This record gives sequence, structure tokens and C-alpha cells, in this order.
Amino acid sequence: MPPSLSRPPRRTALPALKTAHRHAAARPEPPSAPGPAREGGPPAPGDALPVVPRRHPGRWTAAVIALVLFALVVNSVVRNDAFQWDVVGDWFTTRAVLDGLLLTLWLTGAVMVLGFLLGTGLAVMRLSANPVLRSLSWGYVWIFRSTPLLVQLLFWFNIGALYPTLGVGLPFGGPDLFSVSTVNLLGPTLTAVIGMTLHEAAYAAEVVRGGILSVEPGQTEAAQALGLSRWRTLRRVVVPQAMRSIVPTAGNMLIGTLKGTSIVSVLAVHDLLYSVQLVYNQTYQVIPLLMVATLWYIAVTTVLSIGQFYVERYYARGSARALPPTPLQRLRRRLATVGGTPRRSPAAEVRPVPGGDR
Repeated sequence: MPPSLSRPPRRTALPALKTAHRHAAARPEPPSAPGPAREGGPPAPGDALPVVPRRHPGRWTAAVIALVLFALVVNSVVRNDAFQWDVVGDWFTTRAVLDGLLLTLWLTGAVMVLGFLLGTGLAVMRLSANPVLRSLSWGYVWIFRSTPLLVQLLFWFNIGALYPTLGVGLPFGGPDLFSVSTVNLLGPTLTAVIGMTLHEAAYAAEVVRGGILSVEPGQTEAAQALGLSRWRTLRRVVVPQAMRSIVPTAGNMLIGTLKGTSIVSVLAVHDLLYSVQLVYNQTYQVIPLLMVATLWYIAVTTVLSIGQFYVERYYARGSARALPPTPLQRLRRRLATVGGTPRRSPAAEVRPVPGGDR
């Protein structure tokens, strides 16, 4: 047969099948689904390994020792007859004690409001470009922070020795238009308000100044680029961001002022401590009456601390992706863990902050 009419050799599929089997053998097998570990013996390669939590023996030992010591202290206080808890209960809500408590709360609120108003003005003066205002603000803070509060109160209480009368008149020896005796004008309560306000303003000025300086300069530059005035930039841009730094320190100052009002008892101001002092000077029940004052201070301080937590949480918006959990949320998570419900992460329980991820 001629070569042009010869039939071409037939191709077979065997080489292709061999190549496919070779690639299939070289391909790794997918991992099998993890199954329960076998009882006894080493686990199979596909079995899931058991997760064993880390032991903390030192932590549990310290917790047990602390609880035992706390129980001993509570037992010694509760079962000690010298505290006279029945007397404490009798005087806890009497009219004299409640009147002293109301004056203490009023004095705390007035001093904090007036002190921070004056302190904010001093902080703005300290950050001003005017050298005279900066110097006056620095001098005020220097003098009132260098003098003990008790010394200041006694000084203002005896201000009548320096200025017997206070009046309004023409300067440089002109006639007085109006004058009043200093002793009649400044009573014990007003003296306490003036002395504590001036003392508190020195510390409030540094707190506000530190909060303003904690704001990034770029925020002020951006506000100026938008055409905002200096006062509006301070009020709408700087102060809201500075509150994150001001609120924790201001909360501590509020609690300190509440307890510091007890010092006005040396001026015979009828605050909480002076009220119980008047009682135990007549009944000679010193320890029970002091416990009455102590319990009221603890109760009011606890309420203020709770309020401080929520105010700090409010001003923390925008600084984090999620707000810190509240005590109620922590309790729910703990109860869910004890009840066997799968524990969720804190970020899953807390509502995300609007604009927090910007």
C-alpha cells in the first residue's frame, strides 16, 4: 500500500489515565472532621484535642485568705457591743442629723459649682497670650495651693480684724457711698463658702487647664480653618473633648470636697459632723454618733461614685469602639456564665458607639 494511503496509528487513553491517577495520588487528602477523643490511649490524628484551662492556685489562695480576713473584720465590728448599733439606728434619721446632712450637701454643691466657674476662668487666663493675665492666674494658683485649707478658713473668719468695714465709695480717700460691718456681713456659713470656693478654684484651674491641653492641636487648627471664632472653638470643640480628662479628676474633687466640708465644724457651721458633735457632747455616746456620720458619708460617697462612673461612660463616646460594660451588664454576664450559657465577649454585650469606628 502506498505511504499516502496508510492509516495513522490509533492513540490510546492509557497515558492520560496514568497521569490523572498520579496527580490524584500526589494531592493531599482533606482533613477529616474532628471527632470526639477516644477514651484511653493517644488521640487519633483527626480527633480534637481537649482544652484544659490554666490553673491559678496562687490566685485562689489569695482570694480565700482575703475573704477570711474580711469575714473576721466584719464579725468583730458587728458583734462588738461597744459600737452600740441600737443607738446608731436611733440617731441615724433624726432631724438634727438630717439637717446637718442637707447643709453638707448644699455646701458641697455650692463650692464645686463656684469653684469650677472661677477655676475655668483662671485656666483660660493661664492659657491666654496676655502675659499679665497669665501671671495673675499663676500667682493665684500658687498662693492658694500653698496654704492649708484650715489656715485659709481661719483667716477669712478673722478678716474683720484687717477690714472692720466693707463699703463702696469714691477711690483715693473719697466719701463712702455704702458700708457695712464685716462681722455682720460674713457669718460662719458664708465664710466657709468663700474660703472653700477660693481654695477649690486653684485646683479646678489646673484640672481644666490639663484637660484643655490634652486635646490635640489639630482640632483647634481645623476649627480655625472652618472660620470658627476663638470662643466658639473653645466651647464647641475643645471643651467637649477635654471633658474625658476633666471628669475623672473632677469626680475625685467632688468626693474630696464632700468629706472636706467636715473641716468647717471648727467655725461652728452646723454640717453633718458638727451636728453629731452637738449630740454626743450631751449624751456622751461618742462612738455611736461618729458611726452615724461615717455611714452617711459612705452612703453619699457611694452615690456620687456611681454617678461619676456613668458620666465618665457618657463622655467616653467616640474614644472607643464600644463603651465599657455597666455593673448590671457585668452581673448578667456572670449569671449567664454560672448558668451554663455560652459566655459572650464584652464587645458583643455592649452597644457600639455611634461614630466610634471613624
